[in-house]
Amino acid sequence: QRIRSMFYHAYNSYLNNAFPYDELRPLTCDGQDTWGSFSLTLIDALDTLLVLGNRTEFQRVASLLQDTVDFDIDVNASVFETNIRVVGGLLSAHLLAGRAGMELEPGWPCSGPLLRMAQDAARKLLPAFETPTGMPYGTVNLMHGVSPTETPVTCTAGVGTFILEFAALSRLTGDPTFENAARRALTALWKTRSDIGLVGNHIDIVTKKWVAQDAGIGAGVDSYFEYLVKGAIMLEDEELLDMFRAYDRSIQNYTRFDDWYLWVQMHKGTVTMPVFQSLEAFWPGLQSLLGNLDSAARTFQNYYSVWRQFGGLPEFYSITQGYTVDKREGYPLRPELIESAMYLFRATGDHTYLQFGLDAVESIERIAKTPCGYASVKDLRDHQLDNRMESFFLAETVKYLYLLFDPAHFLHGGGTGGGESWEEGGDSGQCVLGAGGFIFNTEAHPLDPAALHCCSCHAQERQELRDILLSLSQPSSQSEQPASQTEDPPSSQSESIALKPGEKKTPPPLSCPVEPFSAHLSVLGQVFSDNT
Repeated sequence: QRIRSMFYHAYNSYLNNAFPYDELRPLTCDGQDTWGSFSLTLIDALDTLLVLGNRTEFQRVASLLQDTVDFDIDVNASVFETNIRVVGGLLSAHLLAGRAGMELEPGWPCSGPLLRMAQDAARKLLPAFETPTGMPYGTVNLMHGVSPTETPVTCTAGVGTFILEFAALSRLTGDPTFENAARRALTALWKTRSDIGLVGNHIDIVTKKWVAQDAGIGAGVDSYFEYLVKGAIMLEDEELLDMFRAYDRSIQNYTRFDDWYLWVQMHKGTVTMPVFQSLEAFWPGLQSLLGNLDSAARTFQNYYSVWRQFGGLPEFYSITQGYTVDKREGYPLRPELIESAMYLFRATGDHTYLQFGLDAVESIERIAKTPCGYASVKDLRDHQLDNRMESFFLAETVKYLYLLFDPAHFLHGGGTGGGESWEEGGDSGQCVLGAGGFIFNTEAHPLDPAALHCCSCHAQERQELRDILLSLSQPSSQSEQPASQTEDPPSSQSESIALKPGEKKTPPPLSCPVEPFSAHLSVLGQVFSDNT
């Protein structure tokens, strides 16, 4: 209940004071555009509304976004942030629309207005991938594409954090363009690793030269590793898992010391920065997904000790000095340690993680709460506040806290009333959706692997049927005809089916190429229709 109240205090403050701007400024009670001017906090918080059980507000906001958000604007947007927050948020909301009681299009989840919005947003990002290497630029203009003066230097995560959203889009819509772009970028990045198996922090996407050669698991790299693991799980893709396991061996060999992870030079493995960054706190949760619980728990305890020292995680913490690093003392209400606590509690049932969750609620309430929402902490040493509430506070921090304390939640695969834990979808309701195994993107937007499987199976079946029909309607002696001519074969084709001397007639694969599926069930002229 306390976490629910936190959410609504922040959410209502945004609606009352900041909408339609991207973010709330909680000290001055107004709004500002930060990532591209498309009401970012509202898109990011949409699925959290449903996680908290608020179906009516979810429906209202989903309709509002369809009417108000336009991606055809002259704005420079971060390719990475737009993907994880906007594309991820819309995809997740689309997949949860059935559970929210929204009116669904026939064939959902393979079609729907929120899916089309996600596709529009992702299409605006595709020009960034049109590079010699396939690795994307960091910024794109949503109307004009990549600026001729755009820097080719981008962070590792900005290259390798697309496979979840782009593969989900491709498999839901049947358009392979997105998944192909994400895979090409991943493959190019994989080939740039050093002789000791590490990647750096920033790369020139045109020349493939590493510009920042610090290797670690924190800022600039973090979600690349996360997406290799989660992509492997969601897509059942062993190649992605093999990539991660190769990286993990090098990370454990060169960067791990006493269950902390340091920054090292990517070619030599020598320590460059003995610091812990708050963004690294996702790592114990990721390790728990692979079953490495002992090392995950020990690393979590290291990070939790830093939280207890300050009431939050500073952006940088010097492991050798046991204190914050100059100009990196802030805590913008990041979710990563809470995320790891949620995964580890699910995996172990250890109440240490619930105790941490309670500490996190107490800290955020005591330090960051303002009359107008929750403010980022500018300095954890004296708890000065900053005039900003990032959209991830509602998308991730509150969501992971809530899910930590709700073990029977449908996102965990639980269901209070048996049949409520799953739903049907796809053509004629042939797919079982929402039965568990949700994968969270790096902005905590849950994606349902069952929906991807459902739509790609339908697409595959349709393609196979189309291929059979094409093969039947095309004479073997002639070259292939365009598909437009296959539906009504011209009469001249009758010559091709005349038997030559000595030839035997072979039965066609289908006796009637346009036979509807229900006709397969006919018995003595009786056809079973859908409602009998």
